[in-house]
Amino acid sequence: MDAVTAIMNDHRVMERLFAALRVVDGDPREVLAEIKARLLAHSVAEEEHVYPALVKEDPGEAEQVHHGVDEHREAEEKLAAAEAAIGTPAFADACKEFIHAVTHHVEEEETEILPALREETPAAKLDELGAAFEERRLSELAGTPYFDQNVTKDDLYNQARKAGVAGRSDMNKDELRQAVERQNR
Repeated sequence: MDAVTAIMNDHRVMERLFAALRVVDGDPREVLAEIKARLLAHSVAEEEHVYPALVKEDPGEAEQVHHGVDEHREAEEKLAAAEAAIGTPAFADACKEFIHAVTHHVEEEETEILPALREETPAAKLDELGAAFEERRLSELAGTPYFDQNVTKDDLYNQARKAGVAGRSDMNKDELRQAVERQNR
């Protein structure tokens, strides 16, 4: 899977988590914990692999990439504020600010950074970056409840079959994992 597709798929997972956070009945800590783990894993993978590759391919994108990194830090700060506000009247507003910050970043990334990456980077390199992004993202999730390192491709295939995922026979392990995640949201 190429880097642009991998990143955009991860954005869709985050959007589903935001939807779950908006309607959570009871304690939001579990949803926030998953959001935090996935957000940090995504940011680390982008900052280590994708952003540097884009700047190498097109140095004119350095300012936009720097802005993207700043937005990652802003999202982390707003998430911490939301976590600190759990159980208080300020929680709903803190969540709205956090979700808005991430949504804004996603919109900018999908309209500016990712199109530049696709345009400036050869297809083979995009595939390499996609693999590196996914490997790093998953390594960040290792040891969390949101990723089981011991799950096999067959396990994921069976989960995809039970969830009715179309095209599962042609998917690799990472694609199966993402398809199952999408179905489980």
